Amino acid sequence: MQILTVANQKGGVGKTTTSVTLGGIAAAEGQRVLLVDLDPHGSLSCYFGKDPDRLTESVYRIFEQRKTLSRALVQQYILPTAYKNMALLPASTALATLERQAIGDGMGLVLHRSLLFLQQQFDLVVIDCPPQLGVLMVNAIAACSQLIIPVQTEFLAIKGLERILHTLTMMNKTRARPLQYLIVPTLYDRRTQASVTSLRTIRNNYGDYVWPGKIPIDTRLRDASKAGVPPHLFDDTTRGFQAYQSLYRSVDQAPLTAACNIGGA
Repeated sequence: MQILTVANQKGGVGKTTTSVTLGGIAAAEGQRVLLVDLDPHGSLSCYFGKDPDRLTESVYRIFEQRKTLSRALVQQYILPTAYKNMALLPASTALATLERQAIGDGMGLVLHRSLLFLQQQFDLVVIDCPPQLGVLMVNAIAACSQLIIPVQTEFLAIKGLERILHTLTMMNKTRARPLQYLIVPTLYDRRTQASVTSLRTIRNNYGDYVWPGKIPIDTRLRDASKAGVPPHLFDDTTRGFQAYQSLYRSVDQAPLTAACNIGGA
């Protein structure tokens, strides 16, 4: 089972769109996909018509019952979607309270331990993260086999990239193997000097860690989100979707390292 975490310590860079689109492409190719929403704002859950303000059965319950984890417990919170091969582990706003709870007794490994029960049930798991460092992002990074970092091609997003790479450096010190990561330039607008300059800066500063392509601004991706339809079923002819297809090929063909426990998390 491949586990991708989509994360950045800045909002509005395309994390949810990236999660849904990559998951949808995999599902269209016959992979059994689980989308995991770890953001208390619940953008991924909203995409599929779930209201995080009203959900009582969500991934939060798994954290709440972390001392009695089992396959049956985890599975009961997984919801089907209207789309073939795609399931959802939704978020609720209660996730925001986790930061105020004790984070000992393996709190940083709850998601990792939960996904171990699902290895025979899914081929791909895609985790959508909140835009800040905390116990939820730690869980997402601890659980994954590859980290995808969408970075909007503008200055403030580059600062967010610096912060998450600093976080990754700290976490890699406790891993048996460094976690693979791929920086993905998003919301690129070739008409603006700011976007062109930012893309150049990202490539110059991070080299081979940057995906060779870029995700352009595409209003059809936004329209798909508004309609609650994965982009591969909404309109697969747009420049944005074609770029995501290319990204999926890069991720799918990348050699993966097994997810490792993070000691002391």
